[in-house]
Amino acid sequence: MSLPRRPMNDALIQARKLSKSYHNGREQICVLRGVSFALRRGEAVAVIGPSGSGKSTLLNLLNGLLAPDSGELRVFGNPHTALTEGDWAEFRRTRIATLFQDGNLIPTLTVARNIAFRAGLAGLQQHAGEALLQQLGIADTAQRYPDQLSGGQQQRAALACAFAMQPQLILADEPTGSLDYATAQRVAPLFFDAIRERAVGALIVTHNPELAERCDRILELREGDLRPWDSAVSS
Repeated sequence: MSLPRRPMNDALIQARKLSKSYHNGREQICVLRGVSFALRRGEAVAVIGPSGSGKSTLLNLLNGLLAPDSGELRVFGNPHTALTEGDWAEFRRTRIATLFQDGNLIPTLTVARNIAFRAGLAGLQQHAGEALLQQLGIADTAQRYPDQLSGGQQQRAALACAFAMQPQLILADEPTGSLDYATAQRVAPLFFDAIRERAVGALIVTHNPELAERCDRILELREGDLRPWDSAVSS
């Protein structure tokens, strides 16, 4: 399938009444019940909610690692029903960056080579790896391996890898969760500046209220439903 490039003002994600259930023995557990939302370029949207509410399931629906049981999902203007596994793999290689809490770095490559590898997968030559690491405050880790880094350093290295591929969409699971407060305060503005300067769309799962409040919108996932967050109700 040839995947068309869409106009810049199109929504990156359009979801309508997405549902997803799991089977636990004979019991069927409904995680998402008719979730609907849209995400556009240059927009950062936070998703909050209690543990086990389905936030990770939602991310995996949006990067093609899971398929919805029902509902409509369009990614870069393409309906999910028309996308093959190869199409999703191409998206994850060139257009969708997923940031996991554990960093997800290749353990046999140095940080610098992780960045170059990620850029290469996206068909790009990477000359800005050193600058990205400098901006994130970990320039001295370039020649280290992931197991030689702290959790916070791994998370920042993963951010560098994500920006190196120049994605159109970032799906992030607690992108500052392993950072201490001072480092998170320094890294968060860089993260959001890059999103807006590069017109990247970002969906950010977080329990950090300060990070969520930096986003353009906050959505709450609770009892399988995704709604605009109402601080008065939640407090």
